[in-house]
Amino acid sequence: MAGEGDVNHPYIPRDLKLPGFVPGFLSQSTIVGYYGIASLLVVSFMWILSGFFRKITKVDRILMCWWIFTGLTHMILEGYFVFSPEFYKEKTPHYLAEVWKEYSKGDSRYVGRDSAVISVEGITAVLEGPACLLAVYAIATKKSYSYILQTAISLGQLYGTAVYFITALLDGDNFAVNEFYYYSYYVFANGWWVLIPSIIVVRCWKKICAACHGQELKKTKTG
Repeated sequence: MAGEGDVNHPYIPRDLKLPGFVPGFLSQSTIVGYYGIASLLVVSFMWILSGFFRKITKVDRILMCWWIFTGLTHMILEGYFVFSPEFYKEKTPHYLAEVWKEYSKGDSRYVGRDSAVISVEGITAVLEGPACLLAVYAIATKKSYSYILQTAISLGQLYGTAVYFITALLDGDNFAVNEFYYYSYYVFANGWWVLIPSIIVVRCWKKICAACHGQELKKTKTG
């Protein structure tokens, strides 16, 4: 049975102990709406800004939008989670705490401070977040390491997502309040970090291979 002070939480398993738990203040529509609006503003800003750089293709501009979006998500949202272990006790409508109270309905390992989740999110927030912003700079300035950097970040995201899903399966895959939260938060929201990084890895692989092949042809012609 749950102890005193943690019987009112909505999470699974029901006997999860969360002493001092304070229910969320903001509605789901408000939380998702704010995140959507903020994301749209960030992406729109980057799309407009990228238009001022010369000889930047539309694909690269889209990638710059992706990298700044995912970088800020890693650093701000996931960073807050990692360094705020008692977010579920927040007694005021602090938006970032509200995000994780809400998201935990799809995966209670977050509110329960599961070690695997903390490890994955910590690495993502501290290393991959800043690296994503570096990728924006690398694309904009056409740095030689751009494709290698994007590949490394994407592989890191894919690895982190794999660990995230696999550890949930090994632990029973029963951390969502209901199917709606399971599929909308746990599956759908995280699925983008499988699909898009996979596409980026394939694209960068082709670019790197083409560049290496071009170098070999040059050596052959000048040899």
